[in-house]
Amino acid sequence: MDALSEALTSVHMTGAIFYHAECTAPWGFRVPHLQDVAHVLAPGTERLVSYHLVTDGKAIVRFAGEDDIAVAAGDILIIPHGDAHTVSNGSPSTYLDSGASIGEFLVGHLTTMRLGGGGEVTRFVCGYFGCERHAERLFLAGLPLMIKINLRGDPAGEWLESSVRHLVSQAGSERPGQSILLSKMAEALFIETIRRYMEALPAEQTGWLAGARDPVVGGALALLHRRPCRHWTVEQLAAETGVSRSVLAERFSRFLGEPPLTYLARWRLQLAARMLQTTREAVIQVASEVGYDSEAAFNRAFKREFGVPPGEFRGQFRRSCARSDLVGGNGPTRIPARTA
Repeated sequence: MDALSEALTSVHMTGAIFYHAECTAPWGFRVPHLQDVAHVLAPGTERLVSYHLVTDGKAIVRFAGEDDIAVAAGDILIIPHGDAHTVSNGSPSTYLDSGASIGEFLVGHLTTMRLGGGGEVTRFVCGYFGCERHAERLFLAGLPLMIKINLRGDPAGEWLESSVRHLVSQAGSERPGQSILLSKMAEALFIETIRRYMEALPAEQTGWLAGARDPVVGGALALLHRRPCRHWTVEQLAAETGVSRSVLAERFSRFLGEPPLTYLARWRLQLAARMLQTTREAVIQVASEVGYDSEAAFNRAFKREFGVPPGEFRGQFRRSCARSDLVGGNGPTRIPARTA
């Protein structure tokens, strides 16, 4: 049972290769907080995560108040919370504001960001991922400002990097399926980085990814995500993971800070929120499909979690979508793949 796969399957996620950067030392560019540019990149998308794949050369990444982070060819950098940062090599006199150029990249006026003083070359493939808000309580929970994983040194990582480089080199060819290939490859980059990060976590680490790696907690998480509407008891969940009720409860609380059925209750409500946004099913039908026998109980639980009843939640979402359409948005959950 694979908790990470179950979670990734249950969270709608899209990836995009956004642009290619070719920099010659000295150079530097600023990346704004994704919250400040989300309305341009992907209107209505609940959560954005940015990334850089260094294909040649080296650079320094800086976050406000943090130590410098050296990066080199083969490094994939995931910025899980979209924090603002700078990327540079040498001592540039000015830093390019990459956020100011986003519009030109999106409409295709620019294919590659070039800057610098003509010295040592560094090349990046840069992009972002969109996902639903509840990813923050799953595989994004507790992640640091940046994850750095080097893809070189093993066949799988080298194949992934070479595939991305090949696809980027063909940008603009307009071959059938090009955009979806780029999008799926961006997603593959993200998943490979997350699972390598998870595998390298220290034994004492807690949180969702550490729990997903644990045989007992990971097995329980996979079952809850695969069959969330089942009327689970702790006894049933423990039996299916092959441990006692007390062992399951202790390990689940140690890694995730709450009992298994509390986790399940919140997850059901997140699934219900998605159904209210993406289907026309009646509230009572949504309640039934996520495991509630009573519409009244569902309404109370939903209001505790989201602050409004299910019907009002759906209405707010539809009004938000209508406003996005009026200003030419891309819709609530769809992010188009952009090529370099």
